[in-house]
Amino acid sequence: MAFTARQTADIETAMADFLARRRPPEEIRDRLDLGWRIEGQSVVIFSIRPSWRDASQKIEEPVAKATYVRIVNRWKIYWQRADLKWHSYPLLPTAAVLDEFLAEVEEDSCCLFWG
Repeated sequence: MAFTARQTADIETAMADFLARRRPPEEIRDRLDLGWRIEGQSVVIFSIRPSWRDASQKIEEPVAKATYVRIVNRWKIYWQRADLKWHSYPLLPTAAVLDEFLAEVEEDSCCLFWG
């Protein structure tokens, strides 16, 4: 089931605030930028870089994912390993609100999101 219009608006607001704090300076965004999207019940944050093979093409590299579990009213937090699979984030497996997830991604005390 997709997010309601209100939930989508709340997500967009939270993500706009997050990107305002985390995006690189405008003058280098053609070489490194951040983006996000809603995929089903998940919010995925990714970096955007030029392809090393063809600089005119962009590559999206996943950074973090939060999946909303309606039954328990919590967000499950994931990071992507080198095996390209999403794994539960060990320090904070779930968050009560999206802002809690975003704060953990910003802090990245395990260095799993940003490396």
